[in-house]
Amino acid sequence: MIAVTPDIALDENEISLDFVRASGPGGQNVNKVATAVQLRFDVSGSPSLPEDVRRRLARLAGRRMTDDGVLIIDARRFRSQERNRQDAIDRLVELIRAAARKPNLRRRTAPPTASRRRRLETKRRRGERKRLRRRVKFREE
Repeated sequence: MIAVTPDIALDENEISLDFVRASGPGGQNVNKVATAVQLRFDVSGSPSLPEDVRRRLARLAGRRMTDDGVLIIDARRFRSQERNRQDAIDRLVELIRAAARKPNLRRRTAPPTASRRRRLETKRRRGERKRLRRRVKFREE
């Protein structure tokens, strides 16, 4: 079991890890050893996640989520397979923790009377300033 939050724990069987060859530095080793990790986690079919967390996770994952609800995380930062594997799991846990946090609801508030008054006074002054810039009309008597 992978502990994510006090309420959420993932079963290791829900995660699929594939090892592929990584690009980048590593010399001959990069051509021989599959060190990059591709982690797959079925968000839509996971019994470990509550429905609200599942929805927020899908929104947070963005393009990393497939159409059938599978989250894919690529980890190729390190040269060793084990460190990349741990990195992928850590990133999954962080993503789920972020989705588990409930967003604060925004309560609408009315602007204070003083700020309304200041805004209108500023508008009045600006209008007056612009009115004074206009061409002066002469009255002939």
